[in-house]
Amino acid sequence: MPRLIFVFVLKLALLCGLSVNAQEASPAAPDRSATGGAQTLEDILARQRGEELDDSFRSEATGNPELAAGIEQQLGTLGGQSDPELWRALRYNSADISVSAGGDVATVLVQDGGMSWLSFREGPLRQYGGWLLLGTIAALAVFFVLRGRIGIDADKTGRTVTRFAFVERMAHWTLAGSFILLGITGLLTLFGRVAILPYLGKDVNSVLLIGSKWIHNSVSWAFMLALIVVFFMWVAHNIPNKLDLVWLKQFGGIIGSKHPPAKKFNAGQKVIFWSVILLGASISVSGLSLLFPFEMPLFAKTFAALNSTGIPELLGFGVLPTELTPHGEMQLAQLWHAIVGFVLMAIIIAHIYIGSVGMEGAYDAMGSGEVDEAWAHQHHSIWLEEVKEKERAKGSDASATPAE
Repeated sequence: MPRLIFVFVLKLALLCGLSVNAQEASPAAPDRSATGGAQTLEDILARQRGEELDDSFRSEATGNPELAAGIEQQLGTLGGQSDPELWRALRYNSADISVSAGGDVATVLVQDGGMSWLSFREGPLRQYGGWLLLGTIAALAVFFVLRGRIGIDADKTGRTVTRFAFVERMAHWTLAGSFILLGITGLLTLFGRVAILPYLGKDVNSVLLIGSKWIHNSVSWAFMLALIVVFFMWVAHNIPNKLDLVWLKQFGGIIGSKHPPAKKFNAGQKVIFWSVILLGASISVSGLSLLFPFEMPLFAKTFAALNSTGIPELLGFGVLPTELTPHGEMQLAQLWHAIVGFVLMAIIIAHIYIGSVGMEGAYDAMGSGEVDEAWAHQHHSIWLEEVKEKERAKGSDASATPAE
């Protein structure tokens, strides 16, 4: 008898333990009987607190189409599908919609991703993007105070050498000018509501935003064209080599007593070049997607390719969505366009600093195209020697040609 009692108690304890573990592993679903299965006040409060909420009790509650079969052509009720369930199916993009015109875009009647897009745009995008630009300017100001302007070590020779030809300067200034216009108009569009409207009024803000939109869409073509020209014109001079390691080690001459040797472009300029090319290409592609909305989806296929590598899961992002509505594609394209734009603007601000007040003689290279030999020897000694060698070879050829 005691043995039977011991076995009974042991089994009861095991069953209780399994029950507790099961409850801890999968917590019971909230009781929604009072609302007929609809969301409760606690669901709403949890969503407002930003907590993860399983929406399957809503997204899957779209009625029983089998009960409605056979009476869809009749007047009266919807049978197994009520009006709330129909609208819920529309919201979660699971309703069977057929349209006569408009394509896939017209089949999306409700898309609630706009609120998440707006919250990110008005919050982290403005905040971190704005601080990135202001922080870059502040860091350069501190660097200028501590380091001062980088001067020419030797006396100017009075002899100049052609640094950039006219066509090179034209392509550079077209790219630079268009990007500055794109950056300013983009910032006006993003910050106009908080930085212009409260102080200058709605009318001024409206005129600025309408003008910014027109300039942004028009000038973008000049930027993309100049980007292609600059790439093919300078890519051969921007291939990394061993000299770049020396330049980076000495931080362009800031560390050490001598400026490191360099060809036509040093390592710092190569970083700028590839940043402009790669980030500019990314901005251009996302910009084209925005200029032609719903026709150039970018992210669904990209997410699918990333998921196949397993990288998103390793980084903690989980499985990225691969079924996006056309509206969701456009929202993601706009955010990506702005984020990459902020990064490139910060890089270009540093580039403008070096090419103007940061370094003596640097502006002449893109201004007149002519630089003093002392400046060229200090910053691009190998390139200067190559140019002189070509001039000597031309002189030798000219002297060797007999006069007629």
